[in-house]
Amino acid sequence: MSYRLDRLSILLVEDSDIIRKLLFSILRSLDVGQVYTARNGQEAIDFLMSRARSGLPGQAPVDLILSDLVMAPTDGAMLLRWVRRSEDSPDRFLPFVMISGAVDRKRVAEVRDLGVSEFLAKPFSIAAVAAHLQAAIENPRQFILTQDYFGPDRRRTSQEIEGEERRIAKKNEVAVLYSARSLRSVPGNAKCWVFRLSNRAKEKVLALGGTMEGGIDPSLLKAAEQQIQKMESDYADWVRDYAAQLQAQHAIAVKDPSMAWKPLKAMNLIAHELRGQGSTFGYPLITTFGRSLYEYTALDKDTTSASPDLLELIKAHIDGLRAVIADKVKGDGGAIGKELVRMLQIAVKKYKGG
Repeated sequence: MSYRLDRLSILLVEDSDIIRKLLFSILRSLDVGQVYTARNGQEAIDFLMSRARSGLPGQAPVDLILSDLVMAPTDGAMLLRWVRRSEDSPDRFLPFVMISGAVDRKRVAEVRDLGVSEFLAKPFSIAAVAAHLQAAIENPRQFILTQDYFGPDRRRTSQEIEGEERRIAKKNEVAVLYSARSLRSVPGNAKCWVFRLSNRAKEKVLALGGTMEGGIDPSLLKAAEQQIQKMESDYADWVRDYAAQLQAQHAIAVKDPSMAWKPLKAMNLIAHELRGQGSTFGYPLITTFGRSLYEYTALDKDTTSASPDLLELIKAHIDGLRAVIADKVKGDGGAIGKELVRMLQIAVKKYKGG
């Protein structure tokens, strides 16, 4: 007997239809009992508040949140902030796993400081999804409340600290609390409060004969992998549609380069989606082209126009993406893949004046 995820409920928040469908299928293949979905942070907030009103007092609306970071109108960071800090949040201690292709240090630090439980980078594998779920269930970090932070302990390991130790060391300045209700009226004169709460998610996994040993059943992981294979044709259609959108936005920019900021912004959002998922579906070259396109369509603060050289470079990216899908260039693509990457490198070098 291994994990019993059938007693768990997860709220999945993702704006991309195909990725939301994929993650839903993965979670159901892993035997998660209830998977609710929302298309952005605002839908998630509305859902959580509605579930809290209709549920039993003191009962969490879901056991875990799995959310994308970049969404509109309310992104994952805003959703996390609401869950951790709002008086309307039904459970400020909910495990929260953030997913994003934006894995730069600044964004990771932002969600860490907002109180994220785990951060899953795109493109992801089934093993990575399972590992982050297990970490959130098995080893949740204790919650910390200070004057400027509330969330899971940001220090994951014991290690030597360079410079001055900023953590409070005096015992009389640290209070340990054993009830989530204490959050509304934190007692005492301590400067730091540590919450040691029961692990509801783990208790549900262990119920009815479940065990932590062995992790998630390998047969379930295999079933989840098969869901990705079933959706490969859907993904190819999705990329073709995005390539068509990129081509249309590129045409708008070519028509009026002096006002190219709007199509550049639209192309940047599409590139963000492309860079995050190609490798998941067996198309790592889509990730390569998407990452590069994201870099060259990123807007500086005062950007309004696009140079002919930049527009030519963007066209090279679009042509490459269309070629990968048209020829079904999977994996490294062999000779075809190397040639496509070489052509992109030539276009980048030309743009940079090399």
